[in-house]
Amino acid sequence: MAFFKAEDAISGKMAVAYATINGRVEELFYAKAIEATIEKNKVDVPILGKTNVPQRSAGWSGTGTLTVYYVTSMFRQMMRDYVKTGKDTFFDLQITNEQPGSSTGKQTAALIDCNIDSVIAASFDANSDDMLEEEIPFTFGDYDLLDEFNQLT
Repeated sequence: MAFFKAEDAISGKMAVAYATINGRVEELFYAKAIEATIEKNKVDVPILGKTNVPQRSAGWSGTGTLTVYYVTSMFRQMMRDYVKTGKDTFFDLQITNEQPGSSTGKQTAALIDCNIDSVIAASFDANSDDMLEEEIPFTFGDYDLLDEFNQLT
């Protein structure tokens, strides 16, 4: 009987993330969290003689949220460029999860052709002791796994 070992669990704090924007690579050391989801678009396929309505996949969409400390103007600059010129900026995100001492190895996911949906234009909160942060929703058009976790035995 196999058991999962505690030392094989992956801490999200050990991740690294990079954005490639216009050929420039920026380490997202000020990021707090990222979550990207791929959702299948399914269509109904009614079939005579069946009481259920089967579905089949007919595409997909990628969405995500990047939470960062409010310490960079980079995303606001992208939005300002769109507001002023109509030029939209697409970029790639690369996220690596690796836990030292874990036999799971590492996984590197690439989110390709990312495009931000909204940004905070300006922010302050004089009533809070918390550091300013922002959630940046985005979409992406392609996905790849550059490194995959080892299979645990």
